[in-house]
Amino acid sequence: MTEHWLAMVLLLTYSLLLLHNAYVGSKASTGLDEFYVGGRKMGGLAIGISFFATFASTNSYIGHAGKGYTYGLAWMAMPLMLILFTYITWRWIGPKTRRLAARFDALTLPDFLASRFLGSTATARAEPKHPLLIVSGLVIVFCSVLYLIAIFKGVGHLFESFFNVPYEVAIGIALVIVMLYTSVGGFVSVVRTDVIQGVLMMVGAVTIFYFVTSAAGGVGALTDLTQMPSKDFLFDLNGGIPFVVLLGIALSGSLKLIVDPRQTSRFYALKDEASLRQGMWAAVIGLTIVQLCLYPVGIYAHLLMSGVTDTDLIIPTLVNDPSVFPIWAGDFLFIAIIAAAMSSMDSVLLVAASTLYKNLVQASNWGSASTFPLAWTRACVLLLAFISAGFALNPPGDILAITIFSGSVYAACFFPAVVCGLYWRKGSAVGVLASMAAGAATLVVWIGTGMSSVLHEVFPALAVSLVVYCIVALQGGKEVDLEQMVGRDSLLD
Repeated sequence: MTEHWLAMVLLLTYSLLLLHNAYVGSKASTGLDEFYVGGRKMGGLAIGISFFATFASTNSYIGHAGKGYTYGLAWMAMPLMLILFTYITWRWIGPKTRRLAARFDALTLPDFLASRFLGSTATARAEPKHPLLIVSGLVIVFCSVLYLIAIFKGVGHLFESFFNVPYEVAIGIALVIVMLYTSVGGFVSVVRTDVIQGVLMMVGAVTIFYFVTSAAGGVGALTDLTQMPSKDFLFDLNGGIPFVVLLGIALSGSLKLIVDPRQTSRFYALKDEASLRQGMWAAVIGLTIVQLCLYPVGIYAHLLMSGVTDTDLIIPTLVNDPSVFPIWAGDFLFIAIIAAAMSSMDSVLLVAASTLYKNLVQASNWGSASTFPLAWTRACVLLLAFISAGFALNPPGDILAITIFSGSVYAACFFPAVVCGLYWRKGSAVGVLASMAAGAATLVVWIGTGMSSVLHEVFPALAVSLVVYCIVALQGGKEVDLEQMVGRDSLLD
């Protein structure tokens, strides 16, 4: 801690900013609408930065950058696909999502699905135990906990590496910080904090790329790797993993941008149509800077490290190496990566807690569940944070494996409902439930039979989910007037 005194000072300053934002958020959060989506009054720049900051967590800084070490240049397919899907999401999904959510007062993804497939959130309120609301809520809570476990793992490694504290203590530090400002400040606090974190993440990504490539011998050092027979796999599309499997991993990660509730909730909060264009470019540019700077780091690490057994430790090890990063740079990057983790953790926690309360707890009519909604939502934040931190003490896999599986489940369960629901007049709640069940079952069976080594599970799961949705919709789905429900086709119309 003596060596990293600057990191301690920066961490203290950062924590005080989080608490200040929590205070501001608590003043603005007088009801569920403000606590969940900021009263639908947020500007495009802030939401755009929040969108990419929420997505680019430790999975980018630690997980994905580490996989570049294993899979080589072929892994660049991931950042390129992420950038493309960010644009697609803002260009074609965001406008309709914002309009439908605002029209039917949807605050969560289950609310959104109810608006589209049950007729309105008023219908959902009349049928709070409808299977569509319950099942979609359970999926969101499950996937959110998985994602939080991965983020806690990344943060734990960082604190452990920098301050030489036990992993369990590191998890506890992260738990206390994120619980405080998320439970107190709600969505306003999360977005205000994301803006700070997004700027830190962009500067941090550029800093990591600069110092790692400099230590490796410059950008041209890649030619040195081409001369090493043992490194041939880095330049082979199928060298580290079959490229079709890698594309599946990239697709499952990218589809989350369209269907992940922590991403789509950003559209619910936008104040007007003009904010969509501003937010789109903020999100695309910010994510491009972060992704294209971080993904090559794992490749250059071959010139700086050897005998790597856990790729999740590559970035923490390099950042803490004074021969690669000056102490001041390492300390700053520690805070930047912590910011990356927190920007996702708070959003996932808020979405999961909102869904847990509004679509599961409130529907059960437990005691005072309907009388004190904000108190119950805050209690859900604390509960989910504790559960996730507990599982992170002995995580079920590495950061990337956990986050990719979470993304695959979201894609298999929600992609047909969200995309077809916005662009196809037919559809029904029964079709959504059938597609969710079929997609999830295919995902589990494909992984369980070992077929993922041949073709990534997201492809068959998504295909089955889409086919089932379409069959049910054609047989018995009712038609709706999408033009009246969600407006014109895109933000550029």
